[in-house]
Amino acid sequence: MTSFNDTSSVLSFLKSRKSGSAKAMGPPGPDAAQLAEILGIAVRVPDHGKLTPWRFVIFEGEARTSIGEVFAKRYRELHPSHGEEPLAFQRGLFTRAPTVIGVVSRAAPHPKIPEWEQQMSAAAVAYNIELAAAAMGFQSQWQTDWVAYDREVGKAIGLSETERFAGFVYIGTSTAPLEDRPRPDPQALVTRWSGA
Repeated sequence: MTSFNDTSSVLSFLKSRKSGSAKAMGPPGPDAAQLAEILGIAVRVPDHGKLTPWRFVIFEGEARTSIGEVFAKRYRELHPSHGEEPLAFQRGLFTRAPTVIGVVSRAAPHPKIPEWEQQMSAAAVAYNIELAAAAMGFQSQWQTDWVAYDREVGKAIGLSETERFAGFVYIGTSTAPLEDRPRPDPQALVTRWSGA
């Protein structure tokens, strides 16, 4: 049986890193001190120009249910012919884990730093959240889903016109064993450039 998220050494941890599934998470999630530590680790990423082109939106407790009502209302507007079952799923989207962190990309035009670099910095933040949570013994999963891309949902959460979600990181305690998935052979992805 594969051992995942082995924290005996940094390399062992990175070699065994595995996301959990939001569908199989329960309490507890991180407490206030652990969450602050996770966010402190999250911001230790490449950030060309020190622009801090990201921020966080935290969903915990009843806020997860409240935002679920926003999701369901918007889903009904987009899919009026769908029944109650998908609406119930949307209502419960963020209640699957005790803590959900929305990572917001604030990439903006800059004279020297392309927006793409700023977006990649936000992606690195989301991944650092996953790593920090796993290192603390939690399970986490970085997802987007349609709610990350819908402008009306973004406005309801407080995003500006120029902000976008890089994703949502679900954090909790696993309620089911982790299972690995096939990984690519890195050597099959390598090209060694030998000059012109």
